Formats: sequence, C-alpha cells, structure tokens
Amino acid sequence: MRIVLLSEIFCRGMGYLENVLPKHLARLGAEVHVVATDLPPDYRRQGSSTYNGFADQLTPGSVDISDGCTTHILGHKRALGHVRMAGLRRKLGAICPDIVQTTTATGWIAIDAATYKALFGYKLFAGCHYHASVFPLARKKLHPLQPERLQCTLTRTIPGRLASLLTERCYAISSDCADIAIRFFGVPAKKTELCPLGVDTEVFYPASGEKELDARSRLRKRLGFADSDIVCIYTGRFDEDKNPKLLAEAVSQLSRAGAPFRGLFVGNGVQRQAISLCSGCVTHPFVAFSDLGDFYRAADVGVWPAQESMSMLDAAACGLPIVANDTMSAPERINGNGFAYRLNDLEDLANALLKLRDRTTRVRMGSCGARKVAQNFSWESIAKKRLLDYEASISGKRRSSVSAVTREML
Repeated sequence: MRIVLLSEIFCRGMGYLENVLPKHLARLGAEVHVVATDLPPDYRRQGSSTYNGFADQLTPGSVDISDGCTTHILGHKRALGHVRMAGLRRKLGAICPDIVQTTTATGWIAIDAATYKALFGYKLFAGCHYHASVFPLARKKLHPLQPERLQCTLTRTIPGRLASLLTERCYAISSDCADIAIRFFGVPAKKTELCPLGVDTEVFYPASGEKELDARSRLRKRLGFADSDIVCIYTGRFDEDKNPKLLAEAVSQLSRAGAPFRGLFVGNGVQRQAISLCSGCVTHPFVAFSDLGDFYRAADVGVWPAQESMSMLDAAACGLPIVANDTMSAPERINGNGFAYRLNDLEDLANALLKLRDRTTRVRMGSCGARKVAQNFSWESIAKKRLLDYEASISGKRRSSVSAVTREML
C-alpha cells in the first residue's frame, strides 16, 4: 500500500503526527510519503523568531528518506489569502498513492486533495486538530447570519463540506475537535471519528533502569537542580497563548516560601526573559524530539497552564503527573494522573503544585499516566488501526464505527 500524508508544515526535530505516524505505518509494511510545504512552523505569526536555530529552512523540491519514509518539500503560494501547495498535482501524479491522508478537513490542501482524487483514484482521509482553545468561534453563540459566523460558513464550512463528499473519514483528535469539524468545517457526523494523537513510546518512557536514572541525575546536575528539588517542566512555545510565565510565577512564589519547587522551561518565545527572571526557574532552548524524553525523565511534574499540548501525553508516558487548566477539552489526559487548576489563577496553580509535593503521590499518579499512555495512546497501536481503515476502504468494506463520544456529542 502506498500512502501519502499531506501536511502544511514539517520540522524534522519535532514529534508531531507527520513525523511519527509515517514511521510506524512504514514499519507495518506500507510505502509512506510525507508531502509538506517549505513554510516554517510559526509562519502564521508574523515576525516570530520562536523557532530560529531549531527549525531548518526547507528547500522546495528537496526529497529526504528517513525512518523508512520519504519526505517531499513543495513550494507554496497564496490563493484568496490562504496557503496552497505548489505542484501538488504533479507530485501526487508521480507518487501514484493508494491512500492520501490530510491533517485538515477544510482549506486548500483538503480541497486540492479531493479534486485530484478524481484524477488519480486514491482513497482520501482527513483530520481535524483544531481545539476549542485555539478556535474562538467554538466558544461563541452567534447567529448564522452574523458577519463572523457567515465568513466562517463561506470560507470553511462550504469548502469543507465539498471536500468531505470525497472523503472516507475524518479523524478528530478530541471531542471538541470533532465538534468543530462537524459544526464549522462541514464534515458529516457519520464520517467523523475520534482518534487521539499518539506517543512514541520508544522515546517517551519512565526512568526505571540504571541507565535512565543515571542520565536523569546527570542532566539535573547540569541544569542546576538538586536531587531534593521538585522540578516542574513545561515544553513548547513561550508565547502569551501558552502562558508558561504563569507557571514560572507559581514556582517563584513557592520557592520564596521555602517549598522545594523549581521550574524547567524548554523552548523559546516572547516570555523567555520574564520566565528567566523568576526565582527557581531555568530556561533551555528547544531540543530535538528524540532527546526530549531525557528532559521529562529529569523532571518530576509536567505543567501546561493554558492551551492543550501533545507534550502532555509525552510527559505522562515518562511517568510525570500532569497539571493543566480546568477548561481543557481533553480531560482524559489528566484523569487519574494529574490535577486541574482554575485557568489563569496563580494561587490555584500554586495549590495544585502543592498537592504533588508528596513523592508517593507523584509516583502513584505518574505510574497511572505511564500505563494509560502505553495502553491507549501509542503511535504503534494507532498506526495498526489506521492501516486497517485504509485497507478496508481499498477493498470496499466500509467499517461502521462512530465512537461513543461522537455519538454522545450528536
């Protein structure tokens, strides 16, 4: 089976779906191609330098083979103000795929993939990764004819509905993503299925053996943390919408009060300087996905104060209890293995961290999270299921499986 995954962006050092799912599909015997544009990960943020020095400049026309997969970089152009892959038709014609998987249900990539299906005869699958926390319309009650809602209907809902006519299935990574796909991107409910993002358990696993424990000790020492410190880690962008500064302020407050909490912030962004000025906090540049597990295993608690992050699952897989805000739309990421705090409430965040001061509590919750991730969120198991869906579509045996969460939502 020949599979093409279409992604607007690609960064070799990251661990997103376009980096890891193809590797596991290839291990199952599929021929996998990733096709992406040359845009940097933060291209939507004008003037952003968050990923400088981490995300390589991609060259249109370049082809790279790694982990058994072939990555093709295309140029990009703007059409009606939105990004469109340049040369996608020619590339799909050269690859001749059996399956094309997109990570979006609407927009130019989805529309072009649906259009070219008629030419090349592949089966088309879509996805939706938009959480309500990054899609404001999902949190508003607007009349269909109000300008903001009407614009969404014209630019997203109608194009998405047209693309979905030729789509086999749309994989939403959480219940709120499924809701957005159905209400705003025009995807029929019967074609929507919940499928969470996964974790590469070869990279993310608890520190148990002598080798991992020694690596944990050495990295903590290099970063300036004592064995007795309770290190709270955040990884990702240091931007206002992620607001890691709130964690830094909570750690600083606890540290000044004599509690052994410290903060480790891996990434970059506009809040970097403010974070570094908080007592007990250390900032570190982005690290490659393959090295990130060492940093989680060197920490004691994972904290993401604002928007959801795939990194929550990665940290949980390494045995860390997780703290997130109470508006998070994927509570399964912390059920039994973490605590929720009131969004943007500094005192409540500090209190949530204090609940994890006891090492026994941290170990118990961390072990629960690591088991949960290994059983339910591994990319290996997701790839096996995805391949069965692809094979069924090719053979003409449509699998009727709308998830229980999707049925409840409907």
